[in-house]
Amino acid sequence: MKHLFIVLLSFFSVSCFSQIKIINYESVKLQGKRELYVSLPASYEKNPTKRYPLLILMDGDYLLNPFLGTLTYGAHWDDLPEVIIVGISQGQNNQRSIDCGLDEVTGMPDGKSVDFFDFISLELIPFIQHDYRTTNFKIIAGHDITAAFSNFFLYKDNPLFNAYICLSPELPVNMEDELPDLLASTKQPVFYYLSTADGDNKKMQERIKKFDSKTQTIKNPNLNYKFENFNDASHFSLVLHSIPTALYQIFAVAQPISVLEYDTKIVTLKEGYVDYLKSKYDIIENSFGIKSPIRITDFKAIEAAIIENKDYNELDALAILADKNYPKSMLGDYQLATMFEKKGDNPRAVRYYMSGFNKEEIADLTKDMMFAKAEELKKTFAKKPKIKGKVGQVESKEEVIEETPAADIPVTEEKKQ
Repeated sequence: MKHLFIVLLSFFSVSCFSQIKIINYESVKLQGKRELYVSLPASYEKNPTKRYPLLILMDGDYLLNPFLGTLTYGAHWDDLPEVIIVGISQGQNNQRSIDCGLDEVTGMPDGKSVDFFDFISLELIPFIQHDYRTTNFKIIAGHDITAAFSNFFLYKDNPLFNAYICLSPELPVNMEDELPDLLASTKQPVFYYLSTADGDNKKMQERIKKFDSKTQTIKNPNLNYKFENFNDASHFSLVLHSIPTALYQIFAVAQPISVLEYDTKIVTLKEGYVDYLKSKYDIIENSFGIKSPIRITDFKAIEAAIIENKDYNELDALAILADKNYPKSMLGDYQLATMFEKKGDNPRAVRYYMSGFNKEEIADLTKDMMFAKAEELKKTFAKKPKIKGKVGQVESKEEVIEETPAADIPVTEEKKQ
């Protein structure tokens, strides 16, 4: 129910803020025009060098809005990356059945469906990659017969897509036996999401669950697999339940550091907190092609772990990373100032707080805060003036210093001399 609410709520944002281009693409493979729905991220025009993962939607006529709603909502909270979405129109004249038609004996694409397969791999993907700024990370999604059809891309030696979202697939002959073997032997990382519901056709459910039971036993580290069975959903409502889970599964590593990640993976480290942060963003870039500055909240999480474990020297490495990501900001100076303050070197801490004061504010770091920190620490090492005599009393030329003896020890003749 929560997933359904999120999607419905985000429809409002989609209708108010998103712009969808409709392109009539002239296809040689399909021997005619095919309508495409292209949705570009909100930041696409503002960031002319940024590239985005690509999501291909079969059944784009009705899957576009649910996917766009979830992605818009997730991007708003920085939980999901922005994605270029391309929906393929298949809703007219029984087109989806023609596109996904299979040989009754072999269960493989035949005739027009081979042309549709080639259209996606040889025309659509190259066209989108040429005209739009995409990364190499590609997702494909479909529902029932289109979901099943998307699996045929896994039959290739070098699968075209990195992630597959299969919503209640109507599996063709033998696919529940063949596909697990392909997933078990994949040499490249693959994300695979599968769902069904009690409202599905019983025979479909049985075959999907058989496929799941075989896939669950796979030990291939390259496979990231998730299956969901919705008890109170129909064949159609399961789509709204599935989409958020599928997208969050695929982009889990790209999310900001959560409380759970902090408690179980970061603060428990004995060392290497900054290396953990670097590795996280290297994985994001290598997996999805997304290159972006490290989030400020992630910097703060690593800082908190360093301080909690009193490994203050790591703040030096964190400051270097901050200067690399936000060179004009006060973040790096703040990390160094914090390091010296924690180590008790207040004069050097003040120096870096004042250095940061002259740079750009970022997040909750402000000039007022940096100045106030410096002024507070100055009090701990400022020289106090020497006061000789009482106020109003003429200073004597010679200062008499009296020492309090440690104990009442009799003075010997030797000490007198």
